[in-house]
Amino acid sequence: MTTRRNLLKSLALTPLAMAAAPAFAQAPKKKETSFKFSLNTSTIRGQKLTLPQTIELTAKAGYDGFEPWMMEIQAYVESGKTLASLKKLASDAGLEFFDCIGFPTWMAQDEAKSKTGFAQMEKEMGILAELGCPRVAAPAIGTEVPLDLLKTGEKYKQLLDLGRKTGVMPQLEFWGAFPSFHHLGQAMAVAAAADDKDAKILADIYHLFRGGSGFEGMKMLDGHAIDIFHMNDFPADIPRTEQQDKDRVMPGDGAAPMQEIADILKSKGGQIILSLELFNPTYYAMDADVVVKEGLGKMKRFF
Repeated sequence: MTTRRNLLKSLALTPLAMAAAPAFAQAPKKKETSFKFSLNTSTIRGQKLTLPQTIELTAKAGYDGFEPWMMEIQAYVESGKTLASLKKLASDAGLEFFDCIGFPTWMAQDEAKSKTGFAQMEKEMGILAELGCPRVAAPAIGTEVPLDLLKTGEKYKQLLDLGRKTGVMPQLEFWGAFPSFHHLGQAMAVAAAADDKDAKILADIYHLFRGGSGFEGMKMLDGHAIDIFHMNDFPADIPRTEQQDKDRVMPGDGAAPMQEIADILKSKGGQIILSLELFNPTYYAMDADVVVKEGLGKMKRFF
């Protein structure tokens, strides 16, 4: 009888005990993502500006930083200027070097070509380290179909080790029209196979569409897996498999579900750099100042 009374008493007190449970027993609410805005210099390549002119224009428009291409940095140095002076130009303008676009063949199946690619990547990482640029794009240039994703994961792991050595971390990039590495699922498999806490995937609205990935898969990546996201849009009147880089349009001017994409990225937590990357001849024919201002405004409509 006593046992039964104690049991009933215990059950009666249970709701009170639950009500008094400390707040930390509840799952903490995830903070919304914070964003920084970047200009990929390809967006105004057609205007043939120098890198100092691009930096001035980008800062004036209100961006937080930019993504130059390695060939532009090399052209700057070959003109007789120093990396230190380029770093100072960006710093004085209040811009960060967010990332750099290059094409070493580190992922190639041919081991000689891959070895050359790793050597080139290390050299370019050294250049970027001097500029204070903490990231470099790592695309699948030099690869062929079929691509062994598990072996590629091992190569990416080696590249991440090289990144930690130099202080410039490689962002795994896939291209929607590239036969051997065009899908978000392939990039996720390679990143998982690397089994490395610093693995990052560089995704792009156009490439997600062009390669047939769609956008639902992005929900499987948290903010830790994404440092940079390339911003653009795609037209509705060209079949997916016929679209080219030159067809990209400003965010919100095409058929991409831009608000849905924005909501996915906002939910990830951490910080994500949104970088405007376009190759459209129509924009190349416009005043560069107009293009960069319009691009920033169209990104901020959603973020």
